[in-house]
Amino acid sequence: MAAQCNVVVLISGSGSNLQALIDSFRDADQPARICAVISNRADAYGLERAKAAGIAAEVLDHKAFDGREAFDAALIELIDSHDPQLVVLAGFMRILSPAFVRHYQGRLLNIHPSLLPKHKGLHTHQRALEAADAEHGCSVHFVTEELDGGPLVVQAIIPVQSDDTPESLAQRVHVQEHRIYPLAVGWFASGRLRLGDHGAMLDGQSLPATGHLIRT
Repeated sequence: MAAQCNVVVLISGSGSNLQALIDSFRDADQPARICAVISNRADAYGLERAKAAGIAAEVLDHKAFDGREAFDAALIELIDSHDPQLVVLAGFMRILSPAFVRHYQGRLLNIHPSLLPKHKGLHTHQRALEAADAEHGCSVHFVTEELDGGPLVVQAIIPVQSDDTPESLAQRVHVQEHRIYPLAVGWFASGRLRLGDHGAMLDGQSLPATGHLIRT
């Protein structure tokens, strides 16, 4: 069996996407191995999820540092101590410095609760309803210095119902997040996914600008 891909997951909150990743890569024959979970908040419930799964759980409090660059430098040092091939953002509520993003170029993934490039930033479900979008969903992308703007890997699309609320949309999007994030991480870990000069590539072929689309 090929060596597993070491993955470090960064969180700030409950860690539901972390749990989906833990569940997907629990078996020894899976391509990815989560070797550490790091949070900038000591009260993040995702740390308990990591401990329950026997994964190293560490806290690096951003409030203990003088500015974003200092925190990110310390975070790089902590991440690199685990020698990961991939770093995964799973509800990590920090805007990353350009130096951090460059350090992990091509091996840093994020999931965002909208069909990027629509609705970058926060409050995506409310904004999708206010825009009267017929479809909504979530996106996995490589992280670049542009916020929520890196090359798309995979998007899951759900129809917006006439009676949807931000809460009902969020619930249905979460289900899809838990499907596509392990899928993308598995592609990367098995060597199928990489960041090329002109965007994301799967099995040696350039993915379209939308990434791989999954409709539900």
